[in-house]
Amino acid sequence: MSTDAANWAYAEDFVAEDRVLLTARDAADQLGCVPVLPGAGRALQLFATALGARSVVEIGTGAGVSGTYLLRGMVPGGTLTSIDVEAEHQKAARSTLTAAGFAPERARMITGRALDVLPRLADGAYDLVLIDARKKEYPEYLEQAKRLVRVGGIIAIDNALWHGRVPDPAQRDADTTAVRTTLKLVRDDEDLEPVLLAAGDGLLVAVKTA
Repeated sequence: MSTDAANWAYAEDFVAEDRVLLTARDAADQLGCVPVLPGAGRALQLFATALGARSVVEIGTGAGVSGTYLLRGMVPGGTLTSIDVEAEHQKAARSTLTAAGFAPERARMITGRALDVLPRLADGAYDLVLIDARKKEYPEYLEQAKRLVRVGGIIAIDNALWHGRVPDPAQRDADTTAVRTTLKLVRDDEDLEPVLLAAGDGLLVAVKTA
């Protein structure tokens, strides 16, 4: 194992996941959805804590791994709005959040295509928006996230390195191109202050400054 790979693995395992998260990962495997990796999950929890987040949107529910991390970082009574096109995923996520000790009202599950649901959410009403769904739609998700998040809030984008494909200019498939385009949009936006973290599969984090 190279030094870079060893460092990444050490960082990912630095804080061990509990049984709730490990069980949720098993459920995700069975459903065929890919959750955030531990390093990205802990980063999301930390950002939610630092923000004192009360209202968060996640685009892509999966089996509840990211939702658990986010809710663990949010203030007591904070609400997570989670959007996924697959009702089965949200059923699994609900079980995960229950096992994690969160009351049902802490998570609002909305089943539907994100680009149909997001326009119905209120402008500037959210402390953090997590983008982690269809890669081809990342640029459109970003446009909605900018509208939804408050000034001083955070937009977080998972899979920002997309299995090492984004940094490789030879990789030009539709998903990789969409992620790469989204990163450039964030970097070039004067109203966003970004950083690209190597945690998990890459986590782009940007503070909305105006």
